Amino acid sequence: MLEFSDVAVAHAIELAVAPVFLLTGIGAILAVMTNRLGRVIDRARVLEERLEGASPESLATLRGDLAVLSRRAKLNGRAITLCTTTALLVCTVIATLFLSAFLRFDASIPVALLFIAAMLCFFLGLLWCARSIWQRRACASDRVELQNRRQMSKSALISRSCDKIQFLVSQKQTGSDLRNILI
Repeated sequence: MLEFSDVAVAHAIELAVAPVFLLTGIGAILAVMTNRLGRVIDRARVLEERLEGASPESLATLRGDLAVLSRRAKLNGRAITLCTTTALLVCTVIATLFLSAFLRFDASIPVALLFIAAMLCFFLGLLWCARSIWQRRACASDRVELQNRRQMSKSALISRSCDKIQFLVSQKQTGSDLRNILI
């Protein structure tokens, strides 16, 4: 019959704390990656709707953008798979630590190998996510949309500044008051 030592269990818990925190970080990264995948899918749906009424000139651009979005979705999917594999390997590390405490065997080599495999999967998952981000630059419609957003932001800033100046002029503020408010 097996006898469990409180010290062995406490030691296993100590060793399992770091991998548990690692799981939390992996979960946060997975949330970011799934959100990115959702945005890619939403963008592809918008472009597919534009295909129906598109002129022949813009049809090639839209198809090219959809091809880039398809590659990005595949890269994001692979990144999610790799990070999920990382989480499963870390869970296996935790389970192995507890089993070694209960069954009293040396788990240092299996734990080390599992942890190395987990970090390799995590590295590759982050690399695939980065590749997806780099692919975004290849999408022409995304570049145009980003330029429009920047232009709208500049226009909104100028409009707010003009509104402030008009308000201050209507209140008969001095030049130093105008400078303090605008800065």
